[in-house]
Amino acid sequence: MTPRTITNALLPMLLTLLSTAVAAQATPPRIFSPGVISGPANDLSPAFTPDGKTVFFTRSNSSQSTILVSHLSAGAWSKPRIAPFSGEWLDLEPTMAPDGSYLVFISSRPTATGGKPIDGFYNGAAQPGRGGNLWRVDHTSGGWGEPHRLPNIVNSNTSIYSPSIAADGSIYFMQPTGAKTRFHLFRAQFARGEFDAPVEVPVSAGEDIGDFDPAVAPDESFMVFSSTRIAGKGTSLFITFHRNGAWSTPQYMGDTVSIPGAGSIEARLGGPGDRTLYFSNRYVEPATPPQSRASSARGLELMAEWNNGLANIWQVSLAPWLDK
Repeated sequence: MTPRTITNALLPMLLTLLSTAVAAQATPPRIFSPGVISGPANDLSPAFTPDGKTVFFTRSNSSQSTILVSHLSAGAWSKPRIAPFSGEWLDLEPTMAPDGSYLVFISSRPTATGGKPIDGFYNGAAQPGRGGNLWRVDHTSGGWGEPHRLPNIVNSNTSIYSPSIAADGSIYFMQPTGAKTRFHLFRAQFARGEFDAPVEVPVSAGEDIGDFDPAVAPDESFMVFSSTRIAGKGTSLFITFHRNGAWSTPQYMGDTVSIPGAGSIEARLGGPGDRTLYFSNRYVEPATPPQSRASSARGLELMAEWNNGLANIWQVSLAPWLDK
């Protein structure tokens, strides 16, 4: 066996050990704006303006999905309001261009005036009226404009979800592929004022393994996404780095950040230098025994605010991974 062969054989083991060591340095995530943005419904996919003072996000239940907007003032987030471009159709998953000049989101709205909401098809099942296409809305001197649908080369089917925008305008998203129509990650290069045909991001663990919700750094140096590739942990968070023209083997971000069974989804980047990870899960903070009437009353208050088993937004520093 040659030295190169030995190195290649050991590399997966070394990467696993490194990933475990980095994950061990992670601090536990903390809830984002409890009771205001992380509220009593499903709250997901925060998209921040570059100054960090405005956030758009998704609030949903089993029948409604709406994009809301909130503003930061004196250290507190305002009561969320319906975004000016949302409220009529199933709208979700806003993502901000790195320069803040436009926002892309998913909508089931008709592709033609007077039409019906689009249908989706994924995970082997039809999704009537719950399809998704990419829509763009620009920020002008007068505020947010009217949404327009991205071209057919990107919206090549009716099950496009979870956009993320790079600094050059290229867009990452997920769409179903294969016989079982599991979601995988794709990238559409933006150049010369138009999109090229999307290509699959080469991080897949196989046709039958779902990968979801890419959150790419503006310079495309790293990406966080969710995947079901680890049996027994449910949908979990992974990070991959773009080096020498290729994406690295995705690293599991560890049980501290990606709590097993909590369903960690909808990764987003924010904060100075995009070094804060935002994501959603259904984790419920446990009561601390022994219980008392006072602690039980406080627990009920938290249930009404956010701690009720629905999706909430959490945040955690990416420093252990970016500074390793």
